[in-house]
Amino acid sequence: MAARQKTCLQGVLFDWDGTLIDSYRADASAYLAMFKEMGIAWGIKELERHYSPNWYQVYRAAKLPRRLWDDADRAWRAHYAKHRPRLISGARRVLETIRTKHLLGLVTSGDGDRVARQLREFRLTRLFSARVCSGDTLKKKPHPAPLRLALRQMDLEEACCVYVGDAPQDVEMARRAGVLAIGVLGPFPTEKRLRAARPEFLLGSLEELPDMLNRLRNGSK
Repeated sequence: MAARQKTCLQGVLFDWDGTLIDSYRADASAYLAMFKEMGIAWGIKELERHYSPNWYQVYRAAKLPRRLWDDADRAWRAHYAKHRPRLISGARRVLETIRTKHLLGLVTSGDGDRVARQLREFRLTRLFSARVCSGDTLKKKPHPAPLRLALRQMDLEEACCVYVGDAPQDVEMARRAGVLAIGVLGPFPTEKRLRAARPEFLLGSLEELPDMLNRLRNGSK
């Protein structure tokens, strides 16, 4: 019997919000406060229906004029700063476990200053070989540019990497970049659309990731 072919797996790259950090309460609260400030009659149902990691898509759905986007950004950041999100359960343990066998990268639509601050607060900065945030590329998720930039920074081939995220935009970005997509269910209202995006693997929680990566490396499912 022929030996089972093992998978080349060198890099594991992650989304941030909803994948490693449980930030939905802070994110949603900041949105609702910003909507009120901007005179937009949206509640949580409208936000959940139109939620996207690319917040400009949310602005468009809410029919917020382009000239007010910068004001909305400032209002959102001010309200978000009142909250202190926590890491997803098991995130630190998972990262410490898989870093012994893989290079880790972070590709997020989150604001760079905010993400850098949270990484410092959680003492996670040193774990990531590359970090790409909003503004580091002209194109945003689901365009593959952010993920491709991280791969260049890590000097890794796309065929030897996986991307872990909680939203359909994560799956689309990974596929367009030629990277294996791993979906993970998180706190954001993206489960139905994530399932519909049909990632190569779908995890019920982040804590399942180390075992799944071991199976992937060994050529089993």
